[in-house]
Amino acid sequence: MGLSETHGPFDGTLSIVYECPVCSHRIAMLTNRAETQMVRSLGVKIGGRQTEAEPMETLRSSLAVPRDGEPEQAASRSKCPFTGVVSEAFAAPETPEFEWMPEAKARIEAIPPFIREMVQQNVEEYARQHGYRRIDEAVMDEVKGALGM
Repeated sequence: MGLSETHGPFDGTLSIVYECPVCSHRIAMLTNRAETQMVRSLGVKIGGRQTEAEPMETLRSSLAVPRDGEPEQAASRSKCPFTGVVSEAFAAPETPEFEWMPEAKARIEAIPPFIREMVQQNVEEYARQHGYRRIDEAVMDEVKGALGM
């Protein structure tokens, strides 16, 4: 599909028409005021290109911007929840940063679900700061002691 034409914005609405170069089938994307404002505030550029794109490449590259001082892998994070899911779906599989030993994993699983992810992130941040690659019960005990628990 290639960009065929755009109309607007008129009263905050915008329409974009794409056309298949082979069969001339046309598809229109219409936005309301809120959607148009969101696209503008995110700095998304809508338009055609001459080379073939990867799936969802434009959304992923336009919206995934690292914050100042964050590591490069932060670039895969997105400002938009939808494109965050898209980025994760098309991302290459990563090797885990930490090796969780079964007994440490069991302790994490015993934590109530509503705070489990936060606790796991705290443990991983502690391990990262202390240069640990493997998280076992000893590391879990260190974290617990460091937090005064």
